[in-house]
Amino acid sequence: MRRSLAPLCAVVVWLAGCATNPATGEKQFSLISEGQEVQMGLQADPSIVGSMGLDPDSGRQRYVRELGLRLASVSERPGLPWTFRVIDDPVVNAFAVPGGHIYVTRGILAHLNSEAELASVLGHEIGHVTARHSVTQMSRQQLAQLGLVVGTVLKPEWSRYAGIAAQGLGLLFLKYSRDDESQADRLGLRYMRRGGYDAHRMPEVFTLLDRVSQASGGGRVPEWLATHPNPGNRRGAIEQQIAALPAESLGTVVNRDPYLRHIDGVVFGDNPRDGFFKGTEFFQPDLKFRIIFPQGWATQNQRQAVVAVSAQQDALVQLSLSDQATPEAAAQAFFAQQGVRGASGRGFVHGFAAAGGAFSALTEDSTVLSGKAVFVAYDARVYQLLSYAPQARWPTYRDAADQAIASFDRLTDAAILAVQPWRLQLVSLPQAMTIEDFTRRYPAPVPPATIALVNNVDPGTRFGSGTLVKRIAGLPLP
Repeated sequence: MRRSLAPLCAVVVWLAGCATNPATGEKQFSLISEGQEVQMGLQADPSIVGSMGLDPDSGRQRYVRELGLRLASVSERPGLPWTFRVIDDPVVNAFAVPGGHIYVTRGILAHLNSEAELASVLGHEIGHVTARHSVTQMSRQQLAQLGLVVGTVLKPEWSRYAGIAAQGLGLLFLKYSRDDESQADRLGLRYMRRGGYDAHRMPEVFTLLDRVSQASGGGRVPEWLATHPNPGNRRGAIEQQIAALPAESLGTVVNRDPYLRHIDGVVFGDNPRDGFFKGTEFFQPDLKFRIIFPQGWATQNQRQAVVAVSAQQDALVQLSLSDQATPEAAAQAFFAQQGVRGASGRGFVHGFAAAGGAFSALTEDSTVLSGKAVFVAYDARVYQLLSYAPQARWPTYRDAADQAIASFDRLTDAAILAVQPWRLQLVSLPQAMTIEDFTRRYPAPVPPATIALVNNVDPGTRFGSGTLVKRIAGLPLP
């Protein structure tokens, strides 16, 4: 695949140019300048942060940022406006967007076990940026859409590349090739070695990812495994590269205990303060409301909305916050949208003032939707309760959707209102003990296998006296 770039560059070099990438040493085709690349990242970052949220711990944010900047400073693109953020998300994930914006989740931090391991993850993502993998991929996609052929002249329409930044979160859905991943691994190894970190800790990350994959049991595969495939193969490739390097160049810094102290107290798993489901009933302790979605529908708690989708995936019920001050204003704004027809009335939902009504809407692909939009005033906020389906299917779902909307109510259960997230805590062992011994002495709401996983050890491991070991502290959901 990479060898095909040379003739492509020969065709379009006068239009866009193919420069030698300083990180990879390869000729690289790109229709996007570094300035545009930086602008893409600057525009995407607020969308990413707004939709995913940040870990609130300022010390942890500062720690990751400082480590990331040190590694970026020894890369081939130190002048980019690099940012490093910890995302408030439980999945094992790390990702980059163009222009030097790197994100790691609290989920992956909870599973890593040393600063050197974190350096390998950050180095890998820095490698994607220095190699301009996203930019190259977008250039290829745009080139294909344009249908470029020999002799094509530079058209004014090409100015739309400046608008690529408007994709925002769409940048997160770009998938890297196997070659890109391997190259980012090699670059990550380079950067962590330049930073003085023990190169042997990079293969340990792949061992961890493999264990996390196996623990998923074929269910919810961690995002970093979906976008960064084949951890076993990648471990073998990196080990071969390490074996071929001079021993004095491999680095020695591990910083296990300092790293663990930085992640002490991090939330582990889903945070119930953000809302949680018991069956199809949803509870939001901070906002103090509950709602019951239709039985048999798939549900999801997103940061900006709670959604239920029918088994046939042809109907939806969604709860979100309105930016309007009153139900009447929210209803007026909704029904004033282009393509929306219907009439709003006033009423009550469990004694809370409400406004809204039935509507129909015409989508961009000419599908006619039917549904109901209700806006409820509760606790100084206005909630939008929206349900819809294709017009022909709406009668099938109307009653279930109406029942869900009508179930919105105040949350009064004291145990649920007081629920707290699980947190990772450190224990300095007073004596040697196995994982089983550890879980008996330090009970957890998770099985011993999870304790082994977050410590990246085999279940039969015996810890020595004085070892810092991660535990999960918390109570089961009420």
